[in-house]
Amino acid sequence: MPGFFLGARLAVTTLGAKLWVKAFHIVFVASWFAGLFYLPRIFVNLAMVPPGPSPERERLLLMARKLLRFTTLLAVPALVLGLWLWLHYRIGMGSGWMHAKLAVVAMTVGYHHVCARMLRRFEAGQEQRGHVWFRWFNEAPVLMMVAAVVLVVVKPF
Repeated sequence: MPGFFLGARLAVTTLGAKLWVKAFHIVFVASWFAGLFYLPRIFVNLAMVPPGPSPERERLLLMARKLLRFTTLLAVPALVLGLWLWLHYRIGMGSGWMHAKLAVVAMTVGYHHVCARMLRRFEAGQEQRGHVWFRWFNEAPVLMMVAAVVLVVVKPF
């Protein structure tokens, strides 16, 4: 009988730990996406500033650099905690929805990387795209977040 209670206690402790990991994963993912929602909005404003040095341009570049740094710091624990849920707790292991979600995660990491490259191009004065293009580019993380949430909650396959 004591073995049963020990096993039950370990199961509750494991479930409790898993829920903590899941909760913090959700917090970091939401925070990461908040940065990915706003960074391209700064790009929209940068694209509207006339070429050449100006206080407005420098302020927007500073905001973008700080936001990218902070967003990157949020992405790391989001990804680590997601890997922990997948590999340690085996959430979604072998499921079709998880494969699709991992593809969305890869696209999100790629989008983050593209944003960093765009910021470097703005800093070098080499970005040629207009504000309308960046307004459309700004919609991509919304679609990725919707896809990820639907895949995790609905588990369509």
